[in-house]
Amino acid sequence: MQRFRYVWEHFEEGMIAFLLAAMTLITFLYVAVNNLYTMFYSLADHWSFASELMLDIGDHLMGYAQEMTWSIALTKALFGWLIFFGIAYGVRTAGHLGVDVLVRRARKPVQRVLAMIACACCLAYAGLFLIASIKWVSAVLTAGIGAEDLDRYGIKIGHIALIVPFGFALIIVRYLEILYRIVTHRQTSLGLADEAGEASKLANPGEESH
Repeated sequence: MQRFRYVWEHFEEGMIAFLLAAMTLITFLYVAVNNLYTMFYSLADHWSFASELMLDIGDHLMGYAQEMTWSIALTKALFGWLIFFGIAYGVRTAGHLGVDVLVRRARKPVQRVLAMIACACCLAYAGLFLIASIKWVSAVLTAGIGAEDLDRYGIKIGHIALIVPFGFALIIVRYLEILYRIVTHRQTSLGLADEAGEASKLANPGEESH
């Protein structure tokens, strides 16, 4: 149970790390293959005894590089998934910016009420997009439109678009967690990032020690 709790609390972090690693690896492979075949052509010019072998390897690598248009499409798809996991991660870690100067001047009970109203608005917003995205993804899956440069592998646009309803569902869950903590008096706000406060700390690092 403790293991599951840890995985759930760090789910977005793990997915973001995986997606970033996958994007980096795919991009590196694409760049490497596109530069390797020129090296073998150069070796063929300098190594006359193995020029045929070097040219053959270079031709194979160049052909593979020309077929790697899928890498750009896959990187774009992974970036789309990264965005939605990043939104949920921002909700969980209080990474989203908010303007709550007036709210902070109110008393704690008032802050809690305002936070619950704000949380309800966020839930309603995410809920509307969840319902709309489910209908959209359902229609796209029914149409069976292939993803650009990925359709040869059986990947459809609908498969990539599945992250939209999943992402909004995850956002709803994270806001429900916040709402639960507000109701149970564990926090009094949405926990938005204080950009002005962080900038002030960076500008005046000595203030915290006083």
